[in-house]
Amino acid sequence: MSSIEQKQQQVETLMRLAPVIPVVIIDDAKAAVPMARALVAGGIPTIEVTLRTPAALEAIRAIAAEVEGAVVGCGTALSARDLQAARQAGARFAVSPGTSPRLLDAADDSELPLLPGVATASEAMALLERGYRHLKFFPAVPAGGHKLLGAWASPLPQIRFCPTGGIGLSSAPDFLALPNVLCVGGSWLTPTDRLAAGDWAGIERLAREAAGLRRAD
Repeated sequence: MSSIEQKQQQVETLMRLAPVIPVVIIDDAKAAVPMARALVAGGIPTIEVTLRTPAALEAIRAIAAEVEGAVVGCGTALSARDLQAARQAGARFAVSPGTSPRLLDAADDSELPLLPGVATASEAMALLERGYRHLKFFPAVPAGGHKLLGAWASPLPQIRFCPTGGIGLSSAPDFLALPNVLCVGGSWLTPTDRLAAGDWAGIERLAREAAGLRRAD
């Protein structure tokens, strides 16, 4: 089995852990551990911390070290430097909004499994040629929503998706009902106001709602 096949198996495993991967933008690393514990307690173990704030790597490091049951990864990975820094912080996977030749080459050389983003069938085909069968569909709603993704199921049956972008609790079932969707990504589980207020019970309730969603498989 090739390296990319092994890493794609790891991506599939984490995509199947729960119906939703929370997409977390965190400004205060001190909130990382209680937030992650609330998500895990609510049945959501896979956590994507986006590299959009100075606190992101410290948050990943804290979650990886202190939160039992959490599978933490980095989002908004754009470069080889991002992959290396995230790996050193303890991330177990990386997610990118799109792809570039340099990022894919870096992912080939990294131990960190990558979930790369696509918005078109042509991009999905190009990644399939490189061995990627598990992709992020982003930005899901602006790019065409569940109808577009459903239309890809027949011509691209080898690929499974994690649609992300504009999805909430009410619209997630439309995506999860598709045969080519394993999970969805969403920021609604960790809203800014609840993080700022330290409302961990509220985040746990949101996680339980998300964990109760059903997938096609």
